[in-house]
Amino acid sequence: MKVVIIGSTHAGTATIKSIKSHYPEAEIDVYEKNDNVSFLSCGIALTVQGEVKNIEDLFYSSPEILRDLGANIHMEHEVTAVDTANKTVTVTDLTTQTVTTVSYDKLVATTGSWPVVPPIPGIEDERIVLSKNYTHAKALISYANDPKIRRVVIIGGGYIGTELVEAFNVKGREVTLIDNQPTVLNRYFDDAFTKNVADLFTAHGVTVATGQLVQSFENTPEAVIVKTDQSEFAADLVVMSVGFRPNTQLFAGQLDMMPNGALLVNDYMQTSQPDVYAAGDSVAVHYNPTGENAYIPLATNAVRQGTLIGYNLVKPTVKYMGTQSTSGLKLYDLNMASSGLTEAHAKELGLDAASLTMTDNFRPEFMSSTAPVLMTITWEKTTQRILGVQLQSKYDISQSANTASVAIQNRMTLTDLAFVDMLFQPWFDRPFNYLNLLAQAALAQADKTDA
Repeated sequence: MKVVIIGSTHAGTATIKSIKSHYPEAEIDVYEKNDNVSFLSCGIALTVQGEVKNIEDLFYSSPEILRDLGANIHMEHEVTAVDTANKTVTVTDLTTQTVTTVSYDKLVATTGSWPVVPPIPGIEDERIVLSKNYTHAKALISYANDPKIRRVVIIGGGYIGTELVEAFNVKGREVTLIDNQPTVLNRYFDDAFTKNVADLFTAHGVTVATGQLVQSFENTPEAVIVKTDQSEFAADLVVMSVGFRPNTQLFAGQLDMMPNGALLVNDYMQTSQPDVYAAGDSVAVHYNPTGENAYIPLATNAVRQGTLIGYNLVKPTVKYMGTQSTSGLKLYDLNMASSGLTEAHAKELGLDAASLTMTDNFRPEFMSSTAPVLMTITWEKTTQRILGVQLQSKYDISQSANTASVAIQNRMTLTDLAFVDMLFQPWFDRPFNYLNLLAQAALAQADKTDA
């Protein structure tokens, strides 16, 4: 069985390992246009601020490791065409420019994503950079350690953007965050949470310019002038972080896609061509809170999907469970995590949703210390099915987001979460865990509304 894999970051690397585990006799050819594999881009900001000392530590595999597994790894080889009808790919060796045509029995598309680069006048300036891959990371680290780089503008207030704000701020730079949304982290958290983030940034000297749309860049020898519909900001460095789009141009007209180009797959990671599998940032995921397809590029989705391809390569064996888009971040001493939908996002998608926000300490007040947890739960009104949970605290609430993810995955209701069995020990929590208390308060609100 001849398997061709296009791309080898998270999904591709996981696919290689899984196929070789389940079908060691499979002949695998991997074509990767870059000179590295398995780079953890989520560690870029940590390296910029100095938490991670060596950028090379962000690689968890290598061409040599994958070759030792028995895969044929072709680095700096770009697949320029795919013919799914005749089961061939056209490959260019980027070093020699040699072009070859390769046949396959099974094809795996793990082509990933690329940052959105809006067509803003002046954006071609070399001082306007991206944050995605190893090359970008090295450039950002160099800028962070260059004393001539004093003023940094981050455009985009999602996870990557906000983490880079903290990273450059910790390095002593003058940082401005611009986002066209009314708040930072708008899609992931409600206003009570995002206001805390904005206040935290402001307290650390960061300029937060939300609700502003970048309209142009003026390129002068001294600075890039970022012009919004309301203000102007001078920068020595601008980082664009406004989202990602799937790299799927190779499959246009051949495989079923979402409007944005994300490949559609079934429960076994097969595309509309059964011998073509796909995983990672190039793929639409099954989003459990809505039951629909969505584009959610996360490394967690990529490694799960890639691993499942190895199980399902010959016959449907293990279903993809879908995702709740569970994620988290730490900004200074503030921990944040979420799973599923906010109420606003749920209503945008046509769900009849309600939510409740409350604060409670994670463990009893009689302990020598405790910490408040700000938390929100969102549910579907008609069924009381849990749609989302948001958490924020100086206490580490990350594993509670994982608990919420399981609850959403299993379509649990407010009653289920209100009274599910959790441990009690004063070092760790209260007689009712704070997730129990959150669901109980929501249940009381829902019952009062229905009465």
